[in-house]
Amino acid sequence: MIEKKQVQHIAQLARLTLNEKEEVQYQQDLSQILDYFDILQKVETKSIVPMTHAVPLENVVREDIPKREKADVVLRMTQLMPILKDGFLKVKTILSWK
Repeated sequence: MIEKKQVQHIAQLARLTLNEKEEVQYQQDLSQILDYFDILQKVETKSIVPMTHAVPLENVVREDIPKREKADVVLRMTQLMPILKDGFLKVKTILSWK
């Protein structure tokens, strides 16, 4: 069983103020938790394959391949823009570097 002094130390680390009744309750609760860990330590797990997630995940992101637009589409888009500079579309500044 966990000692009352240990419960007080844990409460201090967690910045909790416990009364006498709460200290006794936490002493029992923490002891039960630690006892359960002892049970878990005895479970045979050598035949269990380690896993990182309970549900198998698969990356479904498509490959990033640049695609060329048709020349007529590019021409129509550039004609809609009010300002072109060196073949690029000029837009309003949204970030400023100082």
